[in-house]
Amino acid sequence: MTASSWFAARPRASYVVAGNRVAQTFVASTRLRFLVKKYVCCHYAQTWHTALEARMSTTPLVGILIGSKTDWETMSNCAKTLVELGIPYEAHVASAHRTPEKVIAFCQEAEAKGFKVIIAAAGGAAHLAGVCAGQTHLPVLGVPMQGWSLDGIDSLLSTVQMPAGIPVGTLAIGKAGAVNAAVLAGSILALGHPEIREKVLAYRKAQREAVAASHDLKL
Repeated sequence: MTASSWFAARPRASYVVAGNRVAQTFVASTRLRFLVKKYVCCHYAQTWHTALEARMSTTPLVGILIGSKTDWETMSNCAKTLVELGIPYEAHVASAHRTPEKVIAFCQEAEAKGFKVIIAAAGGAAHLAGVCAGQTHLPVLGVPMQGWSLDGIDSLLSTVQMPAGIPVGTLAIGKAGAVNAAVLAGSILALGHPEIREKVLAYRKAQREAVAASHDLKL
């Protein structure tokens, strides 16, 4: 029997059934490959996203520089507030006068290391924040410390009186300035980090509620 006569002897319906089976098999295998590919892509995308989130949660976004170790008693309030706002940070002692090379190196490398804001605190002839501002385009926040004379007024003027074009966002003298520097850094970072924005909003809400709860004053 020739091939043509064999096909002619077969019922036409059997060709249709066989063809349908082939088509179904092809469609099923194609769909399976699509589902496998989709799973693999989603798995790797999720893994990458999780790794990125983990890196973002540990990469310092704020760098704190203090001119002397004694300033940490005040600036630890800044660090505590950053932690409260969920902002990772690094803190270093670096003097604009005694270790200028360290200050310059930190500021020039800050952006490449992932820092977004620099907070600089110093007392006396407080040039630390100004030196930082001259070495980086990142936002620099200055916190004047209460030094050995003039109750920090000298530090305030040294920090705030910057020449045009090299700004330093100057906060209050001492603890209030340390806390506000962290909150201001949080407001800056909130523009690009929704999770920090939520923390800042919650912080402000807690402040309002604390004031509302203590409005009745009695002897």
